Amino acid sequence: MNQYIEANKDRFLEELFDLLRIPSVSTDKKFKDEVVKAANFLKNSLLEAGADNVEVCPTQGNPIVYGEKLIGKDLPTVLVYGHYDVQPADPEHLWLTPPFEPTIREGKIYARGACDDKGQTYMHIKAFEYMMKYGQLPCNVKFMLEGEEEIGSVHLADFVRANREKLQADVILISDTSMISNEIPSIATGLRGLSYMEVEVIGPNRDLHSGVYGGAVANPLNVLCEMIASLKDERGRITIPHFYDKVEELSPAERQAMSEAPFDLETYKKELGIEEVFGEEGYSTLERASVRPTLDVNGIWGGYTGEGAKTVLPSKAQAKISMRLVPHQNSEEISQLFAAHFQAIAPKTVKVNVSFHHGGEPVVVSIDSVAYKAAEKAYEKTFGRKPIPKREGGSIPIVAMFKRELGLDSLLMGFGLDSDAIHSPNEHYGIFNYLKGIETIPYFYQYFAEMSQK
Repeated sequence: MNQYIEANKDRFLEELFDLLRIPSVSTDKKFKDEVVKAANFLKNSLLEAGADNVEVCPTQGNPIVYGEKLIGKDLPTVLVYGHYDVQPADPEHLWLTPPFEPTIREGKIYARGACDDKGQTYMHIKAFEYMMKYGQLPCNVKFMLEGEEEIGSVHLADFVRANREKLQADVILISDTSMISNEIPSIATGLRGLSYMEVEVIGPNRDLHSGVYGGAVANPLNVLCEMIASLKDERGRITIPHFYDKVEELSPAERQAMSEAPFDLETYKKELGIEEVFGEEGYSTLERASVRPTLDVNGIWGGYTGEGAKTVLPSKAQAKISMRLVPHQNSEEISQLFAAHFQAIAPKTVKVNVSFHHGGEPVVVSIDSVAYKAAEKAYEKTFGRKPIPKREGGSIPIVAMFKRELGLDSLLMGFGLDSDAIHSPNEHYGIFNYLKGIETIPYFYQYFAEMSQK
């Protein structure tokens, strides 16, 4: 296996670079053709690797790439999920090199989508290529690669419901998460849910001169900032009524187990360029970032933001706000609580609109399943040590959907690092991580097939 990777390392990188050069940004319609181009790229890659029945399946939105290799009815089946759409590159001026021209610096691939999720998706195709070339595919495999993950997988559930028989499997394999470090591997065993909202505060019927009207008419930007500031108290607790009603507190034993995971607070602060951390009172940084709910402003705008000065009192102000949710919280319920509260705290000087973009449910993955045990053994084989179970702070809403629609659990075999700057300028993915994923995945198939038939 290692000999094959070493002999084909340059090709593996060049193929990934060709995929990364495609700006498949799903949230911006001007990139629609590029999204389709990325789908066709993956279709061709699957065909070249040896997959059968490969197709680019249309949806009401972006296409889904499907392919399979079925070698035996009595063998277990792995359904590989990944996504080829990426976040916008904005703000582009903060990138040290062009976001869609992959560049290697200090052993890392810099490009939008390098880690999230093109690099981690392409690992599976190359691992499959190896198993096919040497006749080492021990079970059936299906691929479902989508182009709308970054906008909430809007049409994936419809596709899954319409193709339940085609998508039948024993486990869903996903690489869209991270490890603790290259020396200390880990497997994600939990994900937070998500509720993503947009708010609009409307004041006067037009922008006003701030000298003529300032002090006499409420400024929607000022009001919006005051409303947002009130959503958390001095202890870092979210003030929305009933927000915490279903939040499950970890037991002392669970909190103790989390505290034993390797973590250096000073290194953490240094890597982020901050003097101090911040969060909900009474919880550690690891707990705040994984097992506690959050509320954060993701964007805020209004008024004049161009070069120079324009003394304007804006007619409206807007913001995007996301809430990360923990087990037992429901995204629809939390969205409704947020909307009702935001409307309730608005002063009479403004009008407020609240809209829901997308959401997803929190997930906890069993560490006692055959799939988890097989993955654990695969990591131990290639890293030389057992992976640590780790709760992730991010969200993959489709994991709960897969369980609901297909009755299948997901295995989260991520090879990225928290420091890979996903969703940020200068996103990157280690060459070590990319190749280590290609090396580890075939061992998962081997052990999963062996352990499933015992």
